[in-house]
Amino acid sequence: MKYSASVIVLTAAIGQAMAICPGFNFGIGNQQNLGNGISRWTVYDDSCNAVDGLTTTGNPCTEGIFGCSPPPIIFDEYTNTFTGLRYACRTDPNSGVCGSDVISVCCRNDGN
Repeated sequence: MKYSASVIVLTAAIGQAMAICPGFNFGIGNQQNLGNGISRWTVYDDSCNAVDGLTTTGNPCTEGIFGCSPPPIIFDEYTNTFTGLRYACRTDPNSGVCGSDVISVCCRNDGN
């Protein structure tokens, strides 16, 4: 009986795991307005763990962590602040949500 209960709990936990950007390394959430002109963009790993981000009162496209496309503007590049590795980013119809933060673009390292 204990074995059956453990299997049920494990199955339920596995069923809750969901990739936010299948096939990508990271996802970048939408702009979060923190007030007083301060905005935050959170970078998540594929399991919705916040692993990096940018908090600024300036233009996020010129702060060094994100590169931006021409209009309509999206983040098209992410530079990891810990490793310096660059990741190409794009919108993806399979992106998800981390908590209440909708993923705006998915990013993967294409060897750069």
